[in-house]
Amino acid sequence: MSKHSDKQFVICEKLRGLGYASERRVRLYGEEFHLVSDPFPDGDGFVVEGIARKSGKSRFVRIPLSIVHTLRQELIVDTELDVAA
Repeated sequence: MSKHSDKQFVICEKLRGLGYASERRVRLYGEEFHLVSDPFPDGDGFVVEGIARKSGKSRFVRIPLSIVHTLRQELIVDTELDVAA
């Protein structure tokens, strides 16, 4: 695996830990979704597939970039601490 895909894997794991995981219910962008996938990379961000409660339609929903950026910053800090130790 490359460093980039390793980082993406770690971020996906952290997102699952935050509740963005298959078979969970989340509210994103004012809508409630039943998630049918775990998060996966998409462009600069990450998405999950979910079924909208109101319409019953399946959609790919982007996880808010503020959450992704926070996790990336935590990953950088953790990496720097590992290197310093």
